[in-house]
Amino acid sequence: MPRALAGLAVRTFWLLFAVLAAGCSSAPPAPTLRGEAPSAPLTSAELVQSDVNRIATLGMQGNLNGLMLLADKLYRRNPGEWRKTETGRDAAIAKLKKAIDASTPWPELQGKRDIAALSLALGPDFKGDRVAAFIVASADMLVTAHGNKTSFYLTDPLDAQYIYNAARNIEIAVWLLASRKNLLGQPLLLSDEINERERNLSFEREFGKIIGRLDLLSAVLTEKYRRAVITYVQNLLGGTFLQFLPVR
Repeated sequence: MPRALAGLAVRTFWLLFAVLAAGCSSAPPAPTLRGEAPSAPLTSAELVQSDVNRIATLGMQGNLNGLMLLADKLYRRNPGEWRKTETGRDAAIAKLKKAIDASTPWPELQGKRDIAALSLALGPDFKGDRVAAFIVASADMLVTAHGNKTSFYLTDPLDAQYIYNAARNIEIAVWLLASRKNLLGQPLLLSDEINERERNLSFEREFGKIIGRLDLLSAVLTEKYRRAVITYVQNLLGGTFLQFLPVR
């Protein structure tokens, strides 16, 4: 898109936004005691995104960020994992993020992708950095479910069933982390903890956010196609039964 045209479109958008905002100014502002609703600056790329494209893009960003937050939390509870390959936790996280951002194969996953990589990372006999392998495999599975993309535009198809399946895969992975033991009879990775002194369910909450985003996108996609069929039938019926009648 030419830069001048894109700039004009952006300015037009903000003018319309200001007009609409002025029309809604009579409503009292919502309280912001615990922070403000996040927003992002408008970019020219969004002009070739539908509402669903934008939801999918924001959801993917949120899910990848959530996986990195989980990596940090898992490394804190399982420091022995990052020590297998790095001299510090921050270095391990930086290496992990770089691999996910660049879609670089993780050597310890032996060339496996998607759910095959997840199965390997959660295998009882896996001896590498399990946190890194699990996070990379999860990210790869999510990206695969979204058609191997992380940003979405009008020409990018999305399959609701694949995204629904990805949500179920995350649920299965969480269950395996909580229930499966390694060859020494220990949990694969320490995560949530409930005992007499503390109740830490932060891992479950973060995994739940990822699952919730995936399920919402799957439902939105299903509704989009359902409404398209309904609109088509309505137009078809309207063309037959809802014709204007002559008045002279």
